[in-house]
Amino acid sequence: MSLDLALIGNGTIAALVNKQAEISWACFPRFDGDPVFCSLLRGSAEAPDDALGMFIVELIGAVRTEQQYMVNTAVLITRSYDADGGAIEVTDFAPRFRQYGRIFCPMMLVRQIKRVTGNPRIRVRLRPAVSYGCDRPRTTSGSNHIRYYGGEVVLRLTTDAPTTAVLEENPFFLDDEITLLLGPDETVNGSVAEVGRHFLNETALHWREWVRMLAVPFEWQDAVIRAAITLQLNVFEDTGAIVAAVTTSIPEAPNSARNWDYRYCWIRDAYFVVNALNRLGATRTMERYLAFVLNIVAEAEGGLLKPLYGITGRLVTDEYTAECLPGYRGMGPVR
Repeated sequence: MSLDLALIGNGTIAALVNKQAEISWACFPRFDGDPVFCSLLRGSAEAPDDALGMFIVELIGAVRTEQQYMVNTAVLITRSYDADGGAIEVTDFAPRFRQYGRIFCPMMLVRQIKRVTGNPRIRVRLRPAVSYGCDRPRTTSGSNHIRYYGGEVVLRLTTDAPTTAVLEENPFFLDDEITLLLGPDETVNGSVAEVGRHFLNETALHWREWVRMLAVPFEWQDAVIRAAITLQLNVFEDTGAIVAAVTTSIPEAPNSARNWDYRYCWIRDAYFVVNALNRLGATRTMERYLAFVLNIVAEAEGGLLKPLYGITGRLVTDEYTAECLPGYRGMGPVR
């Protein structure tokens, strides 16, 4: 199980996607929520038949995959090829753009699956988990949606794919393109495909406009831009807090038990993030982080700060172990 993962997000949620088009980590309804997709901490690369916490778009008979970001965006494209000349393209992102005078960044993941060549067959395996991998949510379904409920948050998959194929994980031929919108338990207004395309166009435009405002050095431009986008994806839009990472319990060293939950705001670590982004001209991130810290100082006893805070500014007091997750490559505990 590799940590060669791609990050997508929008300032409310974030997800990690591997080269097999599996979302192996994502928490809802925000960074510090329940890991609905948690196969990253399953313990082994091979998933048992009853494994939970996965969201995979599988090309039947795949022999090769490749992955890249859409230029200057947080939109990820994964292409898979089979031995018979079939190929698909999976576009993954979390919507983020300005709407009605503020940033629109819902707890939503969008997956667009397009036939590229041949006659590919695909299987969608969507198995959310609740209570840190312990339980399977209950489901109800309609003509174009599936509801998953029973945990901290209710999720709805709205799609133009056959819902029975998703529920029963049956392979089907991909004729053209399908869209999967996984997000709040709300009705999607309009065609699923049109909403997906609108979200994609607006999200790509948002990120390219954000990049255009950066003062990027002449050398290593691609690497600097990708690093800047990655850092920005760790900023919680609602408060300006910056998480140290979007994951929990990835060991600092093999079998060291130094596994910590980094989905919080470390005051010192966040300083390095805002300093780096500020040098590139992303001053708004620094301004919002300072506002977050000032709110904490106003509530602090004697003005003394703790090393870390929750992303809403509250103190972090409790810690417990998630017994149902073995940990990355079996190296627990999961805190």
